[in-house]
Amino acid sequence: MSKDVTLRQMRYFVAAAQNGQFSMAAATEHVSQSAITNAVLALEETLGTRLFERLPQGVALTPDGQDFLNHARHILDSVRDAIYKAPFRSHDLKGTVRIAASYTLLGYFLPELLGRFRATYPHVELDLRDADRPEIEQAILDGDIDLGVALLSNVDHLKRFQHHVLIRSRRQLWTAPTHPLAQVNSPSLADIAAYPYILITVDESERATLRYWKENGVEPNIAFRTSSMEALRGLVAHGFGVTILSDMVFRPWSLEGKRIDARPILNAIPQMDAGMLWRKGATLDAPALAFQQFLIHACGS
Repeated sequence: MSKDVTLRQMRYFVAAAQNGQFSMAAATEHVSQSAITNAVLALEETLGTRLFERLPQGVALTPDGQDFLNHARHILDSVRDAIYKAPFRSHDLKGTVRIAASYTLLGYFLPELLGRFRATYPHVELDLRDADRPEIEQAILDGDIDLGVALLSNVDHLKRFQHHVLIRSRRQLWTAPTHPLAQVNSPSLADIAAYPYILITVDESERATLRYWKENGVEPNIAFRTSSMEALRGLVAHGFGVTILSDMVFRPWSLEGKRIDARPILNAIPQMDAGMLWRKGATLDAPALAFQQFLIHACGS
């Protein structure tokens, strides 16, 4: 079976999953929409399962599609790392990189990248700190860390820093499969406001969430606030409410094995931008520069 699957097919599939629309994936990959469609159809035929649900406003991953996305990303990342031309002789480089990262990035974005960096630069030590955004910003300004990894969309005065966006993560509605909104292809915020809403509070999520609700002139029906992502998943999966969160943190199952569905939203919802911050005018030493350039390469940004 594996000989029938190409890297191009996997790349087009990942682009479709990330963009939620075949047309946007085609624009990202600079190919025709039919090339994306044919690649996905070929994969579905080879795998014997549907990878996407086709919706009027785009596509959404099926549970099998989410599983295959994880494998496809791993394969593409491995190939990318294998042909990566490191700016330094990787086995000769030694030293320490001082990094601070916020909750969401530490939990859902950085671990795999850190592992890949260590495999490329085995003699570089990672001094990793857990901090919230204001602490990261102050540590950069004070010179206590080399690089911060944070949600750039939450930074109020971004021009104070050098920065680079690593990933833009789409926000979608999360529901239980049996929830009424799961039957709506692209619900609006007004549709969502009719049901109990579960609000995550970590990493300034409450502030960011309420901002885009307010900008759309709608107020969520907040039934529960929590700082626990797993509590939120469990409550959503059991039908106690719905939420809107980014694809970066999406998993199709709760800890108890209950399924969670993701649906695109009709309203224009801002993406979540994650990236690096470093001090303006600072000259990064070789280990820090290697880490910076590796993240840019690994994220294709």
